[in-house]
Formats: sequence, structure tokens, C-alpha cells
Amino acid sequence: MLKYVIFDFDGTLADSRVVLVAAWNSLAKKHNFKKLKLEELDALKKLSIKERSRLLRIPLYKVPIILPQFFQLYRQGIKNIKPYDGIKEMLNDVEKKGCKIAIISSNSRENISYFLKHYQIKNIKEVLCSSKIHGKDRLIIRFLREKQLKSSEVVYVGDEHRDVVACKKTGVQMIWVGWGYDAEEVVDPLKPDYKVYTPAEILKVIK
Repeated sequence: MLKYVIFDFDGTLADSRVVLVAAWNSLAKKHNFKKLKLEELDALKKLSIKERSRLLRIPLYKVPIILPQFFQLYRQGIKNIKPYDGIKEMLNDVEKKGCKIAIISSNSRENISYFLKHYQIKNIKEVLCSSKIHGKDRLIIRFLREKQLKSSEVVYVGDEHRDVVACKKTGVQMIWVGWGYDAEEVVDPLKPDYKVYTPAEILKVIK
């Protein structure tokens, strides 16, 4: 029996494209990374993390160092972040089905808490965050242990290749969403358990 639906944040619940690009370009100017245009995001979606790091001229080992700076800049534009269409209704329906809802994200708790409060999303009580870009599997394992859950009692909803990897490592089923930051061809080799293209389709999966 499914007890929890865990969501990623950016690219899954929150449409943060404009703010992400603005925050990135502030860092790019400071550290001599390649700047981004909003219209370039679709091309980036088809690249792996390594390919993106090469294109943007940021070594992978610098990512954990840069992330705290990035999310500070992100916080400055957080009022421009909004839920994707249909997200709030979908979350309400998930709760009505008797499932609890959590977020596991590499964004900061402060940013996510502000977003939830600003949009009066009250059915998400638990938020776990990691500054490590590949740290979600550890957070999922910790969550399962603390809640005394079996992997079969949880499903994770995310949009990126690394989300699928984390779920494969933990034995948790994964729902990939088609409106986020990784293109379908990037995640397909890992065979996510489910693929959806609208928030309403998530309800059909967990049903």
C-alpha cells in the first residue's frame, strides 16, 4: 500500500526557469562561467550533467561549492517562481487519496518553505534537502528509515536523470515528469518506472 508520495522541487513542482537563469548568470559573471539565455534551456535538457558542466565551463567538483551561493541568489528572485499549472490541484487530490506528501530536493529548505507558504500549499509538511547534487539516494534512505517505511510504500516524482538514479539505488519506484529540466531521451536509458506529461497523470499512476 502506498503511504507517501515524495516530490522533487525545481522542475517538478516549481517553475523556476527565469529565476534559475538569472541566478546562474550572476554566478557566471563572478566566476567566468558561460552565461545562459532562457531559450537555451530546452537544448540543455537533452544533455547529461557532465555535458552541461563542460558547456557552462564549470568543473563538476566545484558544483557543491557553488550551490550555496546559487541558492542565495535564487532566493532574491523567489517571488517570480510559481507552481506549474495543475500542481496545487494534484497535491490536494493526492492527499485525498490518503497519501502523505514530502519533498526531497537539492534546493534549500528556506527557499522551499517560502514557496509553500507564499502559495498556501499546506499539504506538504516534510522537506528534506541536500547540498550535494547526487545526494538524493541518501536522503531517500534516511526518510525510509526514519518513517519506518518499505521502499514499496513510497513513490518519488522527479524530472531529472539523477532522480531516476537515486530511485534505482534505493528500490523506490519513480515517476518521471515531462515538463521539467531533463529531456525524455536523457532519462530513457535508465527506464523510469512511469512517465507522465501532466500533473493529473500522476494521480492515475498512484491510483
